[in-house]
Amino acid sequence: MRSRNPVFSRRGFSRDNGYAGFNTAPQAGGPAVGTQANPYAGGNPYANNPYAQQGLQQGAPPQAPATTGRMTMDDVVLRTASTLGTLVVTAALAWALLPVDDANINRSYGIAVVAALIGMVLAFVQSFKRTATPALILSYAAFEGVFLGVLSSIVDNRIASGAAMQAVLGTMAVFAGVLVAYKAGWIRVNRRFYGFVMAAALGFILLMVVNMLFAVFGGGDGLGFRSGPLGIFFGVVGIILGACFLALDFKQVEDGIAYGAPKQEAWLAAFGLTLTLVWIYLEFLRIIAILNSND
Repeated sequence: MRSRNPVFSRRGFSRDNGYAGFNTAPQAGGPAVGTQANPYAGGNPYANNPYAQQGLQQGAPPQAPATTGRMTMDDVVLRTASTLGTLVVTAALAWALLPVDDANINRSYGIAVVAALIGMVLAFVQSFKRTATPALILSYAAFEGVFLGVLSSIVDNRIASGAAMQAVLGTMAVFAGVLVAYKAGWIRVNRRFYGFVMAAALGFILLMVVNMLFAVFGGGDGLGFRSGPLGIFFGVVGIILGACFLALDFKQVEDGIAYGAPKQEAWLAAFGLTLTLVWIYLEFLRIIAILNSND
């Protein structure tokens, strides 16, 4: 099963590479896929190591000890905290050092656009690398933080006071809600769920691209998908999709830990989770801006 995040789809947490893949070919000497022992064994490259075999005999996913150099939840939490911490610090610095008053807004906005473009390039480079590069991931977080800091300051100071904090609280609420629902089993991440989310995401992205093209070549707000009542509706849809992406990401992390993904892959998990949280935050910020716009 693949995640929406390109970092999960490209490396490690994928169907074909998988620490938790759905490869249906049984391994020699191992139980057939679909048996009660381990339905994922056919796609698990670590199924033949001693720790994996111990898990198979017990009828549970293999859990490699922390001393084996395999990824643990603590690793994921620590790397995610480092990545998000870098983003938050640079966002706060950008907010404080790049004022958005009438005399400075053009300069601040220009720096934010450049930072966003650099962050996008770094994200694409990491997404297509075969291994996680901590320096690249933290650099992405730093530049993305500059962009978010200036953008949040513009919305907060010129459109809706308190918008940034509201967007942060909304993002935290979605993250906590999805995590609780996932751990409680209320969200079942399976092939059907994955297919539905990917189809919905593809349709959403295509509509946004069409809207952007109309805005670029026709002027104004394009087809209005990102402003007014339609903008609010599609913002809510974007948040719901972001919540679904979080569920997929949680599944990828859980399976990576269960099947002994290398410890370095925790950086990849942190990167993917950061991408999703930024997506959700931007959708919240957009909705708040629309609701408080005087246009």
